[in-house]
Amino acid sequence: MSAAPTLDPGTHEPPDYIQVQSSAEFDELRRAHRSFAFPLTIAFVLWYLGYVLLSSYAGGFMATKVLGHLNVAFVLGIAQFATTFLIAWWYSRYAARELDPRAEALKSRLEGDA
Repeated sequence: MSAAPTLDPGTHEPPDYIQVQSSAEFDELRRAHRSFAFPLTIAFVLWYLGYVLLSSYAGGFMATKVLGHLNVAFVLGIAQFATTFLIAWWYSRYAARELDPRAEALKSRLEGDA
């Protein structure tokens, strides 16, 4: 059985995180994330609250039959799940295309300076 490798912290200085956070690259990364995540989060919360309010105060409407035994409440409830998965898929694609390359470039620069 071999011994676990030891981690040599080396003699380099830790990265200057304050400098990184104040860099234009980091601002672009943060702006790209927020411009996608915040509006989508607000939209989803409003959609969810709308569903809850309809369920609480519009029982007659929610009980309306859509197809066979399926009513509006069931269809909107399933749409909540579908929306959740759609947003997660959309965000993962956006992050892979827009955020990850920027974060990787920032990480490389940070590790290169270390």
